[in-house]
Amino acid sequence: MQYKQITLKRGKEESLDRFHPWVFSGAIAHADEDIEEGDIVSVYANNGRHIGNGHFQIGSIMVRILSFSDTDIDSDFFFNRLNEALEVRKALGLIRPDNNAFRLVHGEGDFLPGLVVDIYGNTAVLQAHSPGMHFARNIFAEALVKLPGIDIKNVYYKSETTLPYKAHLDAQNDYLIGQFETNVAMENGLKFHSDWLKGQKTGFFVDQRDNRALLEKYAHGRKVLNMFCYTGGFSFYAMRGGATLVHSVDSSSKAIQLTRNNVELNFPGDNRHEAFAEDAFKYLDDMPTDAYDLIILDPPAFAKHKSALKNALIGYKKLNAKAFDKIKPGGILFTFSCSQAVSREQFRLAVFSAAAMSRRKVRILHQLTQPADHPINIYHPEGEYLKGLVLYVE
Repeated sequence: MQYKQITLKRGKEESLDRFHPWVFSGAIAHADEDIEEGDIVSVYANNGRHIGNGHFQIGSIMVRILSFSDTDIDSDFFFNRLNEALEVRKALGLIRPDNNAFRLVHGEGDFLPGLVVDIYGNTAVLQAHSPGMHFARNIFAEALVKLPGIDIKNVYYKSETTLPYKAHLDAQNDYLIGQFETNVAMENGLKFHSDWLKGQKTGFFVDQRDNRALLEKYAHGRKVLNMFCYTGGFSFYAMRGGATLVHSVDSSSKAIQLTRNNVELNFPGDNRHEAFAEDAFKYLDDMPTDAYDLIILDPPAFAKHKSALKNALIGYKKLNAKAFDKIKPGGILFTFSCSQAVSREQFRLAVFSAAAMSRRKVRILHQLTQPADHPINIYHPEGEYLKGLVLYVE
């Protein structure tokens, strides 16, 4: 198929020749007239050599490459990409009776830049981050219910807050196929409510699955504090691991209720758990020293853009310093950053600085990242966003 063309400035094809999937606005020498948001375009080097086809949008990143060959970007192309992503999840062993929640598509990591798809039982939650993926939403919905080896009956589209606002797309969150059935899904044998209608992201943070399973192994006999608990994932894993006490804290009263509901799903009537709707920093300031010997710090992204990086690093340092100050000797600290703008080295330095301020002996037990269903395209290191450390504090 003949697509409208974009020609790069001389030498600006180098990153694309290394298969990095983004074309920045400053790299473009010429573009055909009447290219609109979400159009599929063909990208050419200055000497006329074809580089790839992808989605166009107005902004700093003007093209997201979908194929580095002259391939038709049609419904068959998208179905094949979805099926390839599903085969990876099957190979990971994520589709089984005790686990029906996972990420099926992770943007660039699955060679579908601008698209996220999370699975919760029979429901797929589809999220577009680019106009091109927004316009293709019905193609994806029809393909999802046809995928072999997985029984998807409902496709919910949730992109009101993820699409670029300058595109004026007026996206509406709604079911593209099917309707609401149940929001109870299962992860490693534990049940949880996923609020894809009104909750954050797609309704649950499936990216912490492996890290929650690791926490379970450390929880036995410990008093656990789960800060920024949201849906309480770390809390009910800690309870299954044999924690003697679990406190969940979040500034959102809605999140606290969701946490209580999730704990009750798995441990009805269990009085080991309490949840508090409070500001995290205030709670850490007010709580007594040595009250907890396992603390989880999993805050929302402190830096969604590079412009917020300095303040974010100060925030991570301040937050971790409070935990080092209050955790019981011999305690375990799980601490995370989900800010893509913060590098692994920068996050580690912020935590190191906080440890040094506390003057306590601290050992790194584990260095954590996102799970395998959130793969990182080797040519797109920006896809590595989740960083975590497990620390032993004397």
